[in-house]
Amino acid sequence: MSDDLFNELEKRVVSLINVTEELKLENVRLKSENDRLAAEKVGLKSRIDAILKKLEGV
Repeated sequence: MSDDLFNELEKRVVSLINVTEELKLENVRLKSENDRLAAEKVGLKSRIDAILKKLEGV
């Protein structure tokens, strides 16, 4: 293989490594957002349940 082919292969490998790192960071961000939304959902469910209990007493 010529040097040009090795250089092209190296560029592609480096590019793939960079994309992988970016995807890992995005995955961490999305997991954090998902956790936040799940906690918000629990809070909203609790509030709705409290309102429904009050309405049952009416």
